[in-house]
Amino acid sequence: MKKLLTLLLTLFVAIGLLAACGQDNAEQEAGNNEIQTKENANTETAETESAFPVTITDASDEEVVIEEKPERIVSLIPSNTEIAFALGLGEEVVGVSDYDNYPEEVNEKEKIGGMELNVEKIIGLNPDLVLAHASGAHTSAEGLKQLKSAGITVLVVNDAAAFNDVYDSVKMIGQATGTSDKAQKVIDEMSEKLFEIQEKAAAISEEEQVTVWLEVSPAPDIYTAGKGTFMNQMLEIIHAKNAAADQEGWVKFTEEDAVKLNPDVIVTTYGYYVENPKEQILSRDGWQGVPAVKNERVYDVHSDLVSRSGPRLVEGVEELAAVIYPDVFAK
Repeated sequence: MKKLLTLLLTLFVAIGLLAACGQDNAEQEAGNNEIQTKENANTETAETESAFPVTITDASDEEVVIEEKPERIVSLIPSNTEIAFALGLGEEVVGVSDYDNYPEEVNEKEKIGGMELNVEKIIGLNPDLVLAHASGAHTSAEGLKQLKSAGITVLVVNDAAAFNDVYDSVKMIGQATGTSDKAQKVIDEMSEKLFEIQEKAAAISEEEQVTVWLEVSPAPDIYTAGKGTFMNQMLEIIHAKNAAADQEGWVKFTEEDAVKLNPDVIVTTYGYYVENPKEQILSRDGWQGVPAVKNERVYDVHSDLVSRSGPRLVEGVEELAAVIYPDVFAK
């Protein structure tokens, strides 16, 4: 069991690291600081769902032609799957990755592999569209090539490190599936909720801001989220300080270095895999002097809500806000 948990945590960090790779640092910085809100978001009515065929330049910089509205879709990553279901494409989705667990209906779909694709199984599902992802496009290059050679349309969805990037992903999948109007509604709903959170956070002064240590993998291999990640942007949105904000992407820390950051709050994201993460942190040798430990301000949030680049990310912001600033964001 311990080996299984270690493997799952390793996969989680690996997926996060893949998602951080291939992104230009300057673009990530801009994405973090240019959040679409109710005031500055593009709220123009989406174009009427265009007739097929449509041509899309995907994240691999290839022009992908989709001749007809897809009726059989395979998704290779959970974020794509969650977007597809949010667009009302649950019936069209016939295959999902081994990591998919939301919504509940995905349990009834064929599983097509994890970091290694089962190409034969995908081809056997006879899809007319495969939703790949830029974070895994390099490691799955050979498999994607085989799918294309089999005459299957493959669309590589953009990697996302900020909310604006997620909106782009939703738009791309919406265009590819003839659900552009629904895609715009999903984006509007996300930006509206995000704006409401930001309005509440405006009441938190700089003096009141707390420093937060985000722990996405436990000891002995402790990882945290630095700048250029969703988790960092989420903290910025709710006016909290990331203890590792001077680091880039997903970073490995020693316990000694983590303690030196002296956070007011500790948030873990692996309670799904590890039992009682709060108790484990509170009992760590050498952590008793950390304010978060002294005041028992250690919380666990659902990893999927704060790491998957899909519509539920706003729920992740709400969950973080509720534990970090309960007086401001009390439900």
